[in-house]
Amino acid sequence: MDTILIVDDNHAICQALGLMLEINGYQVLTCHTPEDALSLMATQDVDLVIQDMNFTRDTTSGEEGRQLFYALRERQQDLPIILMTAWTQLETAVELVKAGAADYMGKPWDDAKLLNSINNLIALHKLARANQQLERVNSQRQVAIADADLCGIVFGSGAMQRCIDLALQLARSDVSVLITGPNGAGKDKLADIIHANSPLKNKPFIKVNVGALPMELLEAELFGAEAGAFTGANKARIGRFEAADGGTLFLDEIGNLPLSGQVKLLRVLQTGEFERLGSHKTLKVKVRVISATNADLAQDIAEGRFREDLFYRLNVIELALPPLNQRIDDILPLVKHFVGEGFSLSKPAQQALLQHRWPGNVRELENACKRAALLAQSRVLTEADFGLPPAHGSHSSAINTTTFGRTLSAITPIEPQVKSLHHDVPAQSDSSDAMDVSREQIEMALRQHKGVIARVAKSLGLSRQALYRRMDKFGLEK
Repeated sequence: MDTILIVDDNHAICQALGLMLEINGYQVLTCHTPEDALSLMATQDVDLVIQDMNFTRDTTSGEEGRQLFYALRERQQDLPIILMTAWTQLETAVELVKAGAADYMGKPWDDAKLLNSINNLIALHKLARANQQLERVNSQRQVAIADADLCGIVFGSGAMQRCIDLALQLARSDVSVLITGPNGAGKDKLADIIHANSPLKNKPFIKVNVGALPMELLEAELFGAEAGAFTGANKARIGRFEAADGGTLFLDEIGNLPLSGQVKLLRVLQTGEFERLGSHKTLKVKVRVISATNADLAQDIAEGRFREDLFYRLNVIELALPPLNQRIDDILPLVKHFVGEGFSLSKPAQQALLQHRWPGNVRELENACKRAALLAQSRVLTEADFGLPPAHGSHSSAINTTTFGRTLSAITPIEPQVKSLHHDVPAQSDSSDAMDVSREQIEMALRQHKGVIARVAKSLGLSRQALYRRMDKFGLEK
């Protein structure tokens, strides 16, 4: 619940404002002097302040409110402050609005306009804080990756940034990592980053595409083979695990590993031990394993194609890489990287590139860029150069909507502050002011209706503002 501090020497105004705000879901704090306001601010979290401009009876200069405003600003630079008074000079109002006052309203106030201003100011204040937090996080990220080796990766999306952040965090450990994502999305790049920023970066980094190896040679490739172990094996050969000893082994398309190979892989991960094909001699290595797959291993486990115990050995941490069509902000930076600085993109080409679903992900995009660079008739690339149809409609929905400016547009605009300056002069009497109501009548009505201003005013035939003026005149408090 948002908290609003009301600072006004008139107790009746504090009570009226407080009741209205509480009815509308706000928590309210009240005090009657600038000194009390500053003391309360030192101990309470406040989301907005509504402050009077004059606190000494018969004082209308606004200097007391001016001093309080600057004191509050000194304590909390971005705190929304609404100044409220019937007695002040226009020059003071303009000065304080320029100095950062969020709004300036006169007494009597309009409930709807005041609530609209409060709602908008608090929403904007929260967004500003969120934006500042985002900037701090981004700044910390930039510091974190300033000295990192990103292995030439090109990106512009928040989704890819989060993947890289996690990859850099995992690089410092020696746990097994399973990178998941569709073919061509860049899983091997994340493996490169993990190894390049790990304590093992100067040790061997061996890559194996399990899906590209013939089934009958796969175990020999991973674990090695003795001479004569199979037809054509004329001499002993070491496997990829031996080659990676002391370093990192990247097993791409791990879902294609047959069950017999899965048993041996599980043993290596558990004990570091294995035998070459055709040998009974046990070898021992220390290898960090990073694996990747585009398969649904959970489904493979359910259907008996993948061992569940191996899955949990490989999947100590999962690094999920989204497809390119979920990383729209990566597309244009990647295109500019692939085609080189000698080319630019037409607007229709940019629209077509952003609208295409890219089922082949970054690999498909790279091939399209190679095509465009080869077939282009000019230095300005069109959608036809990429082999893409013209874009249909606007692609604004694909643009990143997390920016501060986009978020602000979702909020009802606040009325310009200059418009509120017409409240700065004392309000003119309304027709109900013509009624002659005595002090005794007001006191009796206050007792009868237990101080509820709206009911008191109605019973006396006055507007609420007219009632407040008479209470001020007679020195009455609610």
